[in-house]
Amino acid sequence: MMPSNKPIPCDLLIRDCSAVLPDFHLMEDAAIAVSGRRIAAIGPSDQICSRYTSQAVLWASGKLAIPGMYDCHTHTVQQLLKGGTVDEPPIIWRRILVPYESQMTSEDRYHAARLYCIQALKAGITMFADAGSMDMTGTIQAASETGIRASIARVGRDLDSELPSSMCDPNAEQALEAMEQLYKKYHGSAGGRIHIWFSLSSPMSSSPQLVEGVAMAARQRNTGIHIHLGEHPAEVQTCLSRWGLRPPAFLDQYGALGSNVIAAHCIQITDFDIRLMAERGLNVIHCPTANLPTQGIPKLLAERAAGLNIALGNDGATSAKQDMFGQVQLLKYVTQASYGTPVFEPTVLPLAEAFRMMTANGAKALGMEGESGELAEGMLADIVLLKIRDVNYLPTRNLLHTVMMTASSQDVSDVIINGGIILKDGQFANLDEEEILCSGVQQMKRLLSRS
Repeated sequence: MMPSNKPIPCDLLIRDCSAVLPDFHLMEDAAIAVSGRRIAAIGPSDQICSRYTSQAVLWASGKLAIPGMYDCHTHTVQQLLKGGTVDEPPIIWRRILVPYESQMTSEDRYHAARLYCIQALKAGITMFADAGSMDMTGTIQAASETGIRASIARVGRDLDSELPSSMCDPNAEQALEAMEQLYKKYHGSAGGRIHIWFSLSSPMSSSPQLVEGVAMAARQRNTGIHIHLGEHPAEVQTCLSRWGLRPPAFLDQYGALGSNVIAAHCIQITDFDIRLMAERGLNVIHCPTANLPTQGIPKLLAERAAGLNIALGNDGATSAKQDMFGQVQLLKYVTQASYGTPVFEPTVLPLAEAFRMMTANGAKALGMEGESGELAEGMLADIVLLKIRDVNYLPTRNLLHTVMMTASSQDVSDVIINGGIILKDGQFANLDEEEILCSGVQQMKRLLSRS
């Protein structure tokens, strides 16, 4: 029997684009066939288009396909605080963020999260990790409605007597119970897009009982832990005075350092801390625009040398716009000046590794390794298209190098998640952006009127 040359039906065909392959290799004149939620094939456009056919074709000439990007540390509730912390004297957390968050209602949180989701999607972010607050139902609802993926944690905090009761649990048992209930109710919801994680807000606000309980619960549930670590000197001083241990060693003593842990910031850490973190397989999340003004420069060269998996976060809206390209560009420049130039090290952050920080490293950090983070057959079809037929990019002697050092969130034109088109030519396919924006503005006014 002769083999059939009839084209294979697929659900979406992206054709005539350029594409970044897993080895940071550029394929020009490429096409991507999507079947269901996954990439069925990727290759030269003439080959893919002769093998596959679809009623849904996304013509992508002059565009570059990359994997969806990962924002591995953010606070969606802060969207209603934009512009509220810039040029303010310290300590912003106690003086501004605590009063702000402590008076938020569920409705405030929902509208803030919707604003975050549409801003992230327009920036090519297909999955985010929210470090959490006491009530995460609004964030879960917003992520479910907008089509984005999310790792969402209900904050874990039981050792900060200066905080209002609306921001700190009285004991580890109540904190763990609240996290467990959120996991049972929402983990795997929205067609599997919502992942519920456990949380340790900070080593300085977590008791040994909470640290041990969170570590055990996350292992039993086969999920992750979201923490802030090495963020500022007070954290280190508190841990040393209370437990006689630096923050990483304190967490490790109770089992809360591992490959299922993402640790945001990691500025106040030593080389010995880095060695311990690497031995445990910890995922480090750097947030350059949040860290540089008040905390410092991460020890990127030592972390890379130790083999740590490093990904990126935007942190809250008070720190930065949602722009993974901006984060990586800033990180490359500042660490080169700090660690490369003084010792004649030519490349502290190679661009291929920087690309992985935005994509595959983020997928690994959020438990999606082997599922997404790369454009390859069998991967989830979380795909972003960038407009590159522009004087900012052309002509170029190396397109990928130019993209990494020039691109911004403004260049994102199309976003596909789970094989479905979320954003097409800069416009949402099924979301009313104007309604979300106007509702968010009105909600901020209501929040301010209660202040």
